[in-house]
This record gives sequence, structure tokens and C-alpha cells, in this order.
Amino acid sequence: MTNAKGPVLFDLEKDMPAPTPAEAPPVPDALEPAPQGQAMTTAAALAARPVSRLARWFWSLLVLLITTVASVAAWNFVTDLVSRNIVLGYAVGALFALFLAVVLMIVVKELSAFARLGRIDRIQHDADAALASEDLTAARAVVKDLTSLYAARDDTKWGRDRLKDREADMFDASALIALADHELLGPLDAAARREVEAAARQVATVTALVPLALADVVAALGSNIRMIRRIAEIYGGRSGTLGSWRLTRAVLSHLVATGAVAVGDDMLEPILGGSLLGKLSRRFGEGLVNGALTARVGVAAIEVCRPLPFAKGTRPAVRSVVKTALSGLIGNASR
Repeated sequence: MTNAKGPVLFDLEKDMPAPTPAEAPPVPDALEPAPQGQAMTTAAALAARPVSRLARWFWSLLVLLITTVASVAAWNFVTDLVSRNIVLGYAVGALFALFLAVVLMIVVKELSAFARLGRIDRIQHDADAALASEDLTAARAVVKDLTSLYAARDDTKWGRDRLKDREADMFDASALIALADHELLGPLDAAARREVEAAARQVATVTALVPLALADVVAALGSNIRMIRRIAEIYGGRSGTLGSWRLTRAVLSHLVATGAVAVGDDMLEPILGGSLLGKLSRRFGEGLVNGALTARVGVAAIEVCRPLPFAKGTRPAVRSVVKTALSGLIGNASR
């Protein structure tokens, strides 16, 4: 007779089949660190690394020396060729003159790009000052400069017309600048955001698919430079090669100084869920983190290239950009 107050045992092994190896959960790799976006972190550190004054003197003198030697050698070559064959000598001299004309045009283009970037910086600084002092006269001057900046662009014509019709109804600086921001920069903000999302997807995909250690760093740096250049062009910067590099250094130096490129998986966990990031493959996780860091760089580039500062609450959220940019990749990963 069994004791009714004692424990009752059930033999479950006879009723349930033994689990197969395919059904066993994966063994976690506790020694492997979480993805940290190594490609973007390395690219940002390389681009934002300060150049010493001695290195600047070295490269400047080296370029000057090479230019001097090449110029003297070209002059001697042309004069010697003229003394031998006057027709051929003048033909080669004309080629050198044409080459110098092209070089001069490139220099003028770069200087014009720097001047245009400086103009945008000045408008942004004047807008900050007008908003801080609530100076309506200064705000009207800012709006005039902003309208002049986009006077030749067809994609802002509708906004300029609306701004002209409603400008006289604004009697405080913040309302006037907010109106100019909404009418002129609203479509440009949307275009810049699309550029950031495309660059984030590209960096995430390349990092996930390219197995080489340095190739993903080069790809991430190249994609970020192109993204920053396109953002500058959208807002009217039209940066050249040197201007693009200057903007890239400015943006990445700011992010490195503030520690914004240290960790990127904190932006992904609210989107992926608490445990999905840990279930992804190591390479795909690195790609997602690098893409998220690229989105963070893009938002910072928008702030730098935008002629007007963002009003309170209108700055694009990095997590929102990441969610839109990487939603397709995250869906494929979860499946």
C-alpha cells in the first residue's frame, strides 16, 4: 500500500523521445566579444587623427620640391626640344600650357568649394547669434543670405516663393528662422536622410560580406566620405576633393572627441530585441554595428553641413535612421 502523503514520481523518459543533436540549443561562445563595429571605429580613428605641425611642414616642402623639380625639368625639356625642332617644341609647349590651365581650373574649383563651405558656416553662425539674441533684423539678414544661397536651385523655388509670401507676417526671430527652415530645408533634410540610410546599408552589407580585415575599413571610410560629400552638395556646399576630406575630418573628429563612435550595439538592441543581436553571426553583427555607426556619422554630417541649426525636437534621431536603413537586413538576419 502506497503512502498518500509521500511524493508521487512520474517516469517521463518512457513517454517523451530523447532530443536529437539538431534540436539542441547552440552552445554560447562566452569568450567571443560582442560586435563593436571595428571597421568604422578604425576608419574614424584614422580620419580624425591629428596631423603634427612637423608633418605638415614635411609634406608641404616635399610637394613644393617635387613641383619645382618637375617645372624646371619640363622647361628644360621644352626649350631643348624647340632648339632641335621648333614645330614639335611649340606643340609640346602647348600641351604643357593646356595641362597647367586644367590644374589652375582645379585649384579655382577647390578654392570656390572652400569659399562656399565658409559661406554656409557663416550663415549657421549668424543664425545661432540671431536666435540667441532674438534679433529680428539679424534673422531677416540670415533669411536673405539663405535665399540667396539657393536662388539658382529649381528644387527650392516653391519653398522660396512660399517664404517670400509669408516672411512679412513674422515678427520674431525664432518664428522667421523656423519658417525658413521648414520651407527651404525640409525637402533637403529628407534627401540628406536618404543618403545616410543608403550609406548605412552599403557599409553594413560590405562589412558583412567582405572577409578581409583592411578591405572593410577602406570600404567604410570611402562610403562615409562619399556620404558626407553628397550631404554637403544637397545643402549647397558643393565640396571638392579637399573640401570633402576637410568635412570628413571635422565630422569624425567631433564624434571621436565625444566618444560617439565607441560602441554601436546600444542603438541596435532596442530595434533588434534584447537577444537577437547575440544570435547573429559574428560578421553580420559587425556589419549591423558599422551600419549604425555610419548613420551616426551621417546625422553629425547633416548638422555640420546644414545652413541653419536644428530647432528643438527636429533633429533626426539616429535610432530612427538606423531602423529605416537596416530594417531589411535585420529582417533577413532574424529569418
